[in-house]
Formats: sequence, C-alpha cells, structure tokens
Amino acid sequence: MSCAVPTLRGVDSAQEHSRAVRIRISLLCGALALFALLYVPQPVLPQLADEFAVSAGTVALLVSASTLGLAAAAVPLGTLSDVIGRRNVMVTSLLVAEALALLLPLVSNFPLMVALRLVQGAAVAGVSTVALAYLGEEARGPQFGTTMGLYIAGNTIGGMSGRLLGGILGDFLGWKGGILSVALLAGVCTAVFVALLPKERHHRPKPAQVGPLLAGLRASAGDRMLRGPYLVALLGSASFVAVYNALTFRLIAPPLNVPPAWAALAFLAYAAGTVTSALAGRAADRWGRAPITLLGVGVTVVGLWLTMSAQLWVILLGLVLFTGGFFGAHAVASGWVGAEAPASARGQASAVYQFCYYAGNGIGGIFGGLAYGVWGWTGMVAILTVWLVGSALAVWRVRTRQQKAEPLAVG
Repeated sequence: MSCAVPTLRGVDSAQEHSRAVRIRISLLCGALALFALLYVPQPVLPQLADEFAVSAGTVALLVSASTLGLAAAAVPLGTLSDVIGRRNVMVTSLLVAEALALLLPLVSNFPLMVALRLVQGAAVAGVSTVALAYLGEEARGPQFGTTMGLYIAGNTIGGMSGRLLGGILGDFLGWKGGILSVALLAGVCTAVFVALLPKERHHRPKPAQVGPLLAGLRASAGDRMLRGPYLVALLGSASFVAVYNALTFRLIAPPLNVPPAWAALAFLAYAAGTVTSALAGRAADRWGRAPITLLGVGVTVVGLWLTMSAQLWVILLGLVLFTGGFFGAHAVASGWVGAEAPASARGQASAVYQFCYYAGNGIGGIFGGLAYGVWGWTGMVAILTVWLVGSALAVWRVRTRQQKAEPLAVG
C-alpha cells in the first residue's frame, strides 16, 4: 500500500502536466487562428482599394469593421460563457469565423464584404474574450504568467503569419488568393484547437440572471485597479492598428517604393512580439505587472518615433521595437485583468478588457487612417504618442494606488 500512493500521485501529476500542455498548445493555435482571421485583409488593403475603387481610409473599414464587431460582441459573449461554459463558446465562435473567412474571396461587393467582416469580428469575440477567463480559471498558479505570455505569443504568430502569407501570395495571386491562403492556415489551427482544448474544470455555470451579470459588469468596468490595463488595451491597440494599417501604403509609395511582396516582409516585426510577450509574462511574475507594463509602453513609443525616419532600415528597426514593446505591455495587461478581477466577475472583466482592446482597434483603424491621409506619417505619429503616454499615466496611477494600499493591508 505504501508504494501505491506515490504511484497514484505520479499518475495524477502526469495527467495534470498533460492537461496543462494541451491547454497551452490549443490556446496557442486558437490565438493564431483568431488573429490570422481578424486581420486577414490588412496586407492586401492596397489591392482591395484598387479592386473596389475606394480610398485608403475607406478600405481600412475592412479591418475596423471586424474589430468593432468584436468589441460589440465581447461583453455579450463573455457573459454567455459564464452561463453555458467557456469551451462551448470558444469552439463555436472560431468555427463560425473560419466559415466566414472561406466566403470572403467569393464576395465582389464592398459593402457586403464590410458587413461580413463585422459579423466575423463578432464571431471571434467568443475566443478572444473568453480565453482570458478560461486561462484565469484553468491555468492559475506560479506558471500563469508564462502560460498567458504563450497565449499572447500565439496572437503575434497569427498576426505575423497571416499578414506575411496574405501579403506575399496576394502580390502573385491577387487579393483573393491572399485571403484564401490565410483562411486555410487558420482552418488547420482551428482543427487543432477544437481537438485539444480540454473542458473546463473550475468554472461553475451560472443561471442567466441579468441583474447579477450587469452588477458584475459594472464592478469590473468601475474597478480603479484595472483602469490601467484597460487603457493600455484601448490606446495601445489603437496606436498599433493605425501604424500597421498605414504601413503598406507608406512603404510602396515614393520615396521608398518597396514592391508589395517585399513590403509584406515588414510584418516579420511581429516576431519581436512573440518573444517579448513570453518574456514580459515571466518578468511580471518576478518584478510586478505595473513596472513591466510601463517598460513595454516606453519601448513602444521609442519604436514609434524611429519610424519617422526616411531610412528604410531605421523604419524597420522602429517597427521591431514598436511591436515588441506593445505586445509585451499587452501580455502583462491582459494577464493583470485575468488574475486580479473578482472571481465572481472574471468573465465580465475579461470582456471589458477585450472591448477596450478591439474598440481601440476600430478607433485606430478609422482615425489613424484619417490622420495619415491628412497629416502624413509624422502627424499620425504625434497623435499616437499622445495616446500611448495617456495609457502609461493610467498605469502609473494604478501603481501609486497599489503602493498606498500595501501599508494599509499589512497594518
């Protein structure tokens, strides 16, 4: 009997490790599919502008529509996951988004394509919103920051691979071939996600009572200790999307005149986000969330300023710093919400964070494009700098409140 106990414990430990690995791999693939689908038209925006005879600012609606759809659906789907379960919402949402992606190359009407992108954005909200709550419940522990960093790394891999594949193939096969190639890549990742994602153990479904759900939503939105990460999501993502929406237009235009297929390689800067998101998660576990978030925002601003150079290599260096800094800050801010939100309102808090993030995407896509069209790259950078500094100030205020509260908690 004395030998059986360690054996059983060893089996349990192996099962838990296997489950943790499945969570990491499945959420990595889910994030890859999510971000490949969400921004699928971005690398071929110039071709789409020519195809539908619309301006750069107008064609950017194909990106803004999906992110605004996601923002609008974040809270309802996050709340729905509290009622029917996290996995059910995530799996259904990603399957719907993939089906819509396969339809996009068949569309020849611009308003219809914008409408489909709006619905597709609403569908992927079921993954982006609920994944944070799922991880907060199923992956808690000393390795939580690492697991969250890996999930955000999946975001960057999906964003990079989708843009690279779509941009390069789009130059040779046209925008339809570019979009279809990304849809097929996302389809493979979706299949892995559905096959591996474990059912939740620690979530207890709640009855569909509007009053308590709204109370949890109000508590999450009004939590002063979460305002910092919320504003990092809102203003940081707005800046990020504004830069990458305008990037291809700037690179292929005089005086740079970069061929479209080569311009797509600029999206390799996303690799920096893959590295920094994982590193930032570990660093936050060791040194705290607020300092690492502030460091990430600071690096983002420095990279943004470097992109004002007329030298291509300096622009690319700036993109690497800009991307790495942003995803580092985003990884920590999203984990901040998942870890610190009240257990009774974790789904709503994750939904609020996602609403801020993707509302920022929509704002950046619309107003960033307008700023670039009117004032050029330098004028757009000036506006984005103000946004990023505002997010850093919000994090600093939260850090100050935490430092004041610590002595009271000890006493």
